[in-house]
Amino acid sequence: MSDDTVTDAFEEHRPVLLGVAYRMLGRVADAEDVVQDAWLRWAHGDRSEVREPRAFLVRVTTRLAIDRLRQIKARGETYVGPWLPEPYVTEFGEAVPDTAERAVLADSVSLAVLVVMESLSPLERAVFVLREVFGYPYAEIAALLDRAEPAVRQLAGRARRHVDERRPRYEVDPARRRDLTERFLTAAAGGSLEQLLELLAPDVRLVGDSGGKARAPLRELHGADHVARFLTGVAGKGVPDVTVRFLEVNGGPAVLVLSGGRPDSVFQVDVAEGRIQTLYIIRNPDKLRSLAHIG
Repeated sequence: MSDDTVTDAFEEHRPVLLGVAYRMLGRVADAEDVVQDAWLRWAHGDRSEVREPRAFLVRVTTRLAIDRLRQIKARGETYVGPWLPEPYVTEFGEAVPDTAERAVLADSVSLAVLVVMESLSPLERAVFVLREVFGYPYAEIAALLDRAEPAVRQLAGRARRHVDERRPRYEVDPARRRDLTERFLTAAAGGSLEQLLELLAPDVRLVGDSGGKARAPLRELHGADHVARFLTGVAGKGVPDVTVRFLEVNGGPAVLVLSGGRPDSVFQVDVAEGRIQTLYIIRNPDKLRSLAHIG
């Protein structure tokens, strides 16, 4: 292969590789590092026996992501406050025209599902991503991971049951979520307790991720009155030089709040029965770096 051919072959599969790595790790920077490592192995390794570049690259990326995930878990770091995945800007509409496939991809990268996947073992997570998201046959996953097929089937079943049991059931209609997001933003910005209470489910949850590096609740807030009063209190303090951007994050509509042109926070809501069931707020500045170009 010429240098250009080697590069083109890798770039063709980069979106899939990044998708696998991010779903494995829940961190954009780590996913990009893993894909970069995969590129180095592809560019400088022996490709003479590689018949299927995509299969080879997915295998390398998955194994690197497993190693990275094991390293993260082995460090045993204590995270300050609730943990949420790093916001991942997604645009499935043009790249994935099939509605059913787009729904699967959006669900698999949603904040709610990624939080559940954090409790899977690295191998369970790899099998779940390859099987449930990308539709790989069990035999192919077994080959990718150097595992026996019966063992892979067992891992897949255990992972699927775990995710299904803990995954919240929300509406995925993007138009409905966008409408409620806009109405929520108006009510929160105006500090209207009454309007917020109309939008929030009685048992709504607010999950704020700051990593201890920005102002946000260090525990989940529960209940419409509690959440609404917190939001009106935040609105009263205001954000200097504020602007907002609507964008698609983790497969659904979200709001990026900018302060002085720099990312301050990301808001996203999950909806069921016409009301907001969960409100996610990501304020950890380390997790907003990949959105700096949007400002």
